[in-house]
Amino acid sequence: QVQLLESGGGLVQAGGSVRLSCAASGFIFRFTTMGWYRQAPGQQRELVATITSGGTTTYADSVKGRFTTSKDNAKNTGYLQMNSLKPEDTAVYYCNGFRGRWDQPDYAWGQGTQVTVSS
Repeated sequence: QVQLLESGGGLVQAGGSVRLSCAASGFIFRFTTMGWYRQAPGQQRELVATITSGGTTTYADSVKGRFTTSKDNAKNTGYLQMNSLKPEDTAVYYCNGFRGRWDQPDYAWGQGTQVTVSS
């Protein structure tokens, strides 16, 4: 059973930066697309960034130009660099891997990491 552990969240002022990490217990990111998701209170979980096994990245329009995702296959770890943060980025951030639909990831969700952006 693959386990995912997100870390790096916290309280940051608007305009600031945070780097999130996603550690996986298996070599999943070599073979799947890694997705970063977020869920704000009262809202559905949304996909904000992806990186394929080959390293191709995509971003939601709301974060494009501000967030950057990367990964280190040797460490089984993915990253989400978040710059120019806005209060609307406040959410619990999760990572997961998928080979099919992004909304049907292959693994159990981790606990996520809270990012709170103050204005």
